[in-house]
Amino acid sequence: MSFLEFIRQPWPWYVAGPLIGLTVPTLLLIGNRSFGISSSLRHICAACLPANISFFKYDWKREAWNLFFVVGILLGCFVATYFLSNPNDIVIAPATETALRAFGIQDFKGLMPADLFATATIFTLKGLFFFVIGGLLVGFGTRWAGGCTSGHAIMGLSNLQWPSLVATCCFMIGGFAMTHLLLPFIFKLVL
Repeated sequence: MSFLEFIRQPWPWYVAGPLIGLTVPTLLLIGNRSFGISSSLRHICAACLPANISFFKYDWKREAWNLFFVVGILLGCFVATYFLSNPNDIVIAPATETALRAFGIQDFKGLMPADLFATATIFTLKGLFFFVIGGLLVGFGTRWAGGCTSGHAIMGLSNLQWPSLVATCCFMIGGFAMTHLLLPFIFKLVL
């Protein structure tokens, strides 16, 4: 198997997980104790908006490495999508597929179901729920929790931060509640 064939395959959890986990000691070795994608938006706003808002008044240049990290993620996504994508369909559990088919989702070819996340659905009731309201809730929750799931679950837990443990538990509980309680109701409403 060539390197290109190897890298195109989905990586098992026991390879991908430790690689993600290695970001923590790497960041600690270079002197950074915080990591997260949501903080990058704050840095961009602090750099670009000349507003007199106290939340954006800080030395964002000290955290410029985080902006380079986000640019690297975007470039990596572009390369992975257009040059390294796996031509095989994503395999999901049969029980999950059955449950989603019961809600009217039929297309399982991409990373996200096109029945929900296609461009044509942006200006529909589905788009309102999944793009606008969902985006607002994610943004509000991230701000309220003081960071995103990656920041709390990867960096915060590894630094033994009590607020990150609470936030990660709440993320999990919220995800389970959304999946099993609210999502079926939303699907019946919009599909």
